[in-house]
Amino acid sequence: MLIDSHAHVNFKQFEKDRTDVIKRSLDNDIWMINVGSQLSTSQRAIEIANEYEQGVYAAIGLHPIHLEDQIYEDVIDGEKIEFRTRAEEFDTEKYKDLAQNKKVVAFGETGFDYFHIQSKNKQQILEMQKKVLVQHLELAKEMNKPVILHCRDAYTEMLTFLQSRGEQINGVLHCYGGNLEQAKDYLELGLYIGFTGIVTFKNAQSIQQAAKNIPLDRILIETDCPYLAPEPFRGKRNEPLYVKHIAEKIAELKELSFNNVCSQTIKNTKKLFNI
Repeated sequence: MLIDSHAHVNFKQFEKDRTDVIKRSLDNDIWMINVGSQLSTSQRAIEIANEYEQGVYAAIGLHPIHLEDQIYEDVIDGEKIEFRTRAEEFDTEKYKDLAQNKKVVAFGETGFDYFHIQSKNKQQILEMQKKVLVQHLELAKEMNKPVILHCRDAYTEMLTFLQSRGEQINGVLHCYGGNLEQAKDYLELGLYIGFTGIVTFKNAQSIQQAAKNIPLDRILIETDCPYLAPEPFRGKRNEPLYVKHIAEKIAELKELSFNNVCSQTIKNTKKLFNI
């Protein structure tokens, strides 16, 4: 058994075959947490989770890329897809209401994203990201749920910001892309570290070094599907079934058995998300 601790089967890339994708995973004893990136995908994550007695859960939150109007492109299975996002505000009361659902196990994803900022007023967007991150952290603390943190091109900045709050954080830094020393600092804050298919890429030595040296009891594995498919599926649409390839790579890096990695990461995920 494995748990994909961060999936987006609630995204539109799975509209045509969502039920089949989930069935493939559950048939192979792979559970998943579908993570919202705005109000609509958070609601959809809950709706999907409610269709299953067990094995499918939801997280709710507002991703930093949804704080401004944006147009960007992605390529899935050779097909170019244009994404348009409209700016949203984090409505605390609406998210608080959503969190009453028993399938909601976390708030997020939220955090800092310096890569996708398209606004000319970068500083204003950065301040908005800080504000929304704090709203997630405070609501998660109030409702006794963990937080899922997103960070892209801002590992030093987010670390400094979180350290300035002077408190331990119940959560995970997902899709880790920093180095080992930064990872150690995030662990000091109480966070778990989530590894995606990037850890299987040949040019990801820094991330592999982090995965090799971080204690296994602080690691989560995830696909972040439909993005970041691991080898040998790189460039194709990712799905929860492929999380086993990430577990295999972690086992290889740590010179441990696959079963050992499966067992411990399941324990970690269940403990953090109270599953």
